[in-house]
Amino acid sequence: MAPMRVGVVGCGDVATRIYLPNSQRFPEFEIVACADVDPHRARELSTASGVPHLSVPELLRSDGVDIVLNLTSPTAHHEVSLAAIEAGKHVYSEKPLAIEPAAARQILRAAERRGVRVACSPDTFLGASLATARRLVSEGVLGIPVSAEVVMQHSGIERFGHPRPQAFYAPGGGPLLDMGPYYLTPLARLFGPVARVEAMSRITHPTRTVLTGPDEGTSIRVTTPSHLASLLRFEHGLLATVTMSFDCAFWTHTFTLNGRDASLRLADPDEFGGPISIRRADDDDWSDVELDPGITDQGRGLGLADLAEAIAEERPHRASSAIALHVVDVMAAVLAAADGEHPVAVPPLEVVDELAGDLPGVDSSLPKSERAT
Repeated sequence: MAPMRVGVVGCGDVATRIYLPNSQRFPEFEIVACADVDPHRARELSTASGVPHLSVPELLRSDGVDIVLNLTSPTAHHEVSLAAIEAGKHVYSEKPLAIEPAAARQILRAAERRGVRVACSPDTFLGASLATARRLVSEGVLGIPVSAEVVMQHSGIERFGHPRPQAFYAPGGGPLLDMGPYYLTPLARLFGPVARVEAMSRITHPTRTVLTGPDEGTSIRVTTPSHLASLLRFEHGLLATVTMSFDCAFWTHTFTLNGRDASLRLADPDEFGGPISIRRADDDDWSDVELDPGITDQGRGLGLADLAEAIAEERPHRASSAIALHVVDVMAAVLAAADGEHPVAVPPLEVVDELAGDLPGVDSSLPKSERAT
């Protein structure tokens, strides 16, 4: 098939460091244009990549763009996705789909009305590690699923050299909206929808300092929770404890699934690969599980490639907007529960299953040693 033509809106770090380089491995799409509200950033990306730069309205109007890749900041996802949809373009959005449930629903209603598709990251659940975990769970290795334990913590975005960390400490940011989708997406695909949440939160440091870049030394006022602890009850009974923090001394993560017969320790869901370990009731220790065929290195763009292929083949795409909406609903419920310190119900969702079959970038006919990673 001819590659679908992709226009990038948002020419920041994610575009320059990840999506543009990775696009070379996926023949299903071709990046043909870029745009940003800051024309200087668009020109910089164009110079570095050779991709023509346009204004945002020009890109959205272009007959040469089939899919808009929305890499803007989360607070702009809603506006940019809606504008692309109204221009008759399919949309692949970075996470989250929107920062509020009402805005996310407006995107999906607009797409249905215009007859275009919306897909949303993360696509790491399509990588070899989480795909293996899903197979094991579906095969019943856990026995009766009981609980999941999630911890993601570090000391703050500014300490990772981010030149503009301000948005991570304002509404629409925080550890939950930044990192929550990486954990909540596979949990929803493994165990179905979340029904109810309870939560508490805090702001440990009311101000932060920008440590690098053009704003170095300036102060950030923290106006969204920087540490959240939540309990999620799934419709089918599973309980998950989820802790997300920008307030702790070092980076670490825990992603463990527990059942009556066994437990699984999963890799960082921000990655496509990484080890999976299992411990059964009669085991003395954990043992590693061999991963299924699939992408194990930096695979960003896999979900976009699958969307492009799905459009051409007239089949559902895997990076489901319904799951993305549910993740937004869950995160909003966590924030509301923490704010009011009472349980909050999550709107129901009919979970959309991904399709069987090969993924872009993975040739499962080859010996494992020769498969694309």
